[in-house]
Amino acid sequence: MPDSQTLDKQKPATVLAFDYGLKQIGVAVGNTLLGTTRSLVVLRARDGVPDWSALAALVAEWQPDLLVVGDPLNMDGSVSELATRARKFGRRLHGRLGLPVTMTDERLSSYTAKQEQREQGHRGDYKAAPIDSYAAELILQTWLRENAERHRGSA
Repeated sequence: MPDSQTLDKQKPATVLAFDYGLKQIGVAVGNTLLGTTRSLVVLRARDGVPDWSALAALVAEWQPDLLVVGDPLNMDGSVSELATRARKFGRRLHGRLGLPVTMTDERLSSYTAKQEQREQGHRGDYKAAPIDSYAAELILQTWLRENAERHRGSA
């Protein structure tokens, strides 16, 4: 599966990030030159399988150069069952869309998203008001921080 190493370091890139889950998948978008991010949508999933046509429509709309998938490792760094499924999702994204995909450590992203959203007034009903797209934005922010020198340093 190609990864962020294949991006042209000289030009800005649009990146879509995913917070993978079995019932829903959060999506966020960002730009490597500006370092900006924003949450987009939450896609419904059935046992981790998204509506591929809805996902393809997002990709067609945003024309990303790279897809980033959160890797939900256990706190000790070992691979969880969900991480195995998220990695499979990443491989399927690459296979279906032909875009480079990279995994990035997302430990505590959902916890942080819930905590930050509570501080901003979220009532805690995550079924009525899911925060998965915000978690995807946090995943993307982490990836951008870790890759800033590589992608913004030469611009």
